[in-house]
Amino acid sequence: MSGLRERRRDKAMRAIQECALDLFDERGFAAVTIEEIAAAAEVSPSSVYRYFGTKEGIVVADEFDRMNPEDLLDPGDPVGSLLRAVRAYEAAPEDAAGSEGAPTGPQAGKSPWRRVRYFFAEPSVRVAVLANLDRASRRIAPLIAATGELTGTQARVVTNALVFGYFAALERWYLDGGSRPIAGYVEEGMRPLRGVLRASGHGRPA
Repeated sequence: MSGLRERRRDKAMRAIQECALDLFDERGFAAVTIEEIAAAAEVSPSSVYRYFGTKEGIVVADEFDRMNPEDLLDPGDPVGSLLRAVRAYEAAPEDAAGSEGAPTGPQAGKSPWRRVRYFFAEPSVRVAVLANLDRASRRIAPLIAATGELTGTQARVVTNALVFGYFAALERWYLDGGSRPIAGYVEEGMRPLRGVLRASGHGRPA
């Protein structure tokens, strides 16, 4: 029963997020209210607040937020784990994404990356994304430290480099127009970190 509830919640959250993005794309992020998003999604404003907390939270939220770090990360290969997750997300057949002839840039229809431009175009969304990345780093660091190959401090520095490095690669992709796969940017950007980890005896070769 809990699995069914989870699926229903995820479906409702995706529907609200898509309605919100439609409104943001049409009228601009600042001009849209939670109440208008709720009306478009045919839910109550309290439901929107319960699922997302804030308007920025609507843009930032994705399924990774609700997954256990253990399901996402191989502590022995954190960079490889990130790349696999990015490639899987990029390949997700969500609406127009992945269909023949579908646009691939930041303005692309309803691709998994549709919301990315708001990360960089809206300062309040950027702040929310950075806070989310910090939370992710704090969740991941103990898993890497548990391998015994890095101290707690080293693990936190590595996870910060991982999650905020991912954000930097994503921004570079966005600024370049989003015409090439984001995974290529992440792989290029993470190459120095992967080299450092290998040199320290942590992580597997590419």
